[in-house]
Amino acid sequence: MGISIVEADIEDAEEILALQKAAYASEGRLYEDFTLPPLTQTLEEMREDLGRQLFLKVVEDGEIIGSVRAHMKGDTCRVGRLIVRPDRQDRGIGSRLLKEIEERFPGAERFTLFTGHRSDKALHIYEKNGYGIYRTEPVHARLTLVYLEKRRNEG
Repeated sequence: MGISIVEADIEDAEEILALQKAAYASEGRLYEDFTLPPLTQTLEEMREDLGRQLFLKVVEDGEIIGSVRAHMKGDTCRVGRLIVRPDRQDRGIGSRLLKEIEERFPGAERFTLFTGHRSDKALHIYEKNGYGIYRTEPVHARLTLVYLEKRRNEG
């Protein structure tokens, strides 16, 4: 697989935003909610996020096909919006992105992230990579957020 994972920058904002909306379209359908923040984020908000978080991008043949973002809060690395282009999923790219984020934050004692309760693919990837559920939070009748964590010493 001829892909590389590198740090994204402000020039990547538009391409990552388009990829994010494509990747989260299935979530919008699944939860019957197209107001999910990844689907409504603006280009300006994406640029702001790029300025305050570490973004990684997966590049294949000059095109961004995946991304993840993260930032530290205390001793916790908060991981967000792990995305892979729909036609490139199920190839281990999401797992590679998670591992790369964990390597880029050597001072983190804990990694946290969240997804929706019906997002079976995402839950499978996270659990396969050592993340476990530590709480849930109902958002509305069709969506409950599932929060997962991985502690560095539990590998």
